[in-house]
Amino acid sequence: QVQLDESGGGLVQAGGSLRLSCAASGRNFSGYLMGWFRQAPGKEREFVAAIIRGGGITYYADSVKGRFTISEDNAKSTIDLQMNSLKPEDTADYYCAVKIRPTSYVLPRSYHYWGQGTQVTVSS
Repeated sequence: QVQLDESGGGLVQAGGSLRLSCAASGRNFSGYLMGWFRQAPGKEREFVAAIIRGGGITYYADSVKGRFTISEDNAKSTIDLQMNSLKPEDTADYYCAVKIRPTSYVLPRSYHYWGQGTQVTVSS
């Protein structure tokens, strides 16, 4: 059974940093696309970043380019999202998700598995 577990959320002041981690289990995800999405209250879920597991290819939303970095931690078998220069508008629940093919990676409905989410709050 596939399971995605996010961790690392919390409260941080604007300009600060947080590192989110997603631990995926249940199958070999090599070659799969693993993504991070976020959803703020009253808003739709939006794409943040994605990486092809084992391939190193990354994708970012324009709103986070230059501030967020997605990476693999092979020692911990996690997909991490390093978030720097955080802004109040980054406040949201952040979700890890997995899909087989790297197409349509910005569309939440194209992903097959989802984690439960971790909350990020950025105070001004």
